[in-house]
Amino acid sequence: MPIYEYKCKKCNKIYELFQGITEPEAKACIHCGGAAGKLISLSAFHLKGSGWYTTDYGGKKAACEAKKEGKDTDCSGDSCSGDSCKTGGCEA
Repeated sequence: MPIYEYKCKKCNKIYELFQGITEPEAKACIHCGGAAGKLISLSAFHLKGSGWYTTDYGGKKAACEAKKEGKDTDCSGDSCSGDSCKTGGCEA
C-alpha cells in the first residue's frame, strides 16, 4: 500500500498516511481537522541484484569514478589502467 505525505494548511504539520491507490485524497488533517493537501515527495529506488545496467553493463569507467570517490572497488579494465586509478585519474 502506498504511503502519501500530507501537510496541514492550518497547523503546518506534515504527516504520512497509508492509502490505497483508488482511495480518495484525505482532505482533513489528522491532528487538528484543518484542510490538508498532498505533498509530492522524493521516493527511494535502488536496483539490487544482477541483471541491471549498473551492475552488468555499466562499464569499467564507472568503477574508476567510484575509485576516485574513495569507494572500494576493483579498478581494472580497458578504460582504466591500474596506475592511473591509484593516482585518481582515468584514461579515456
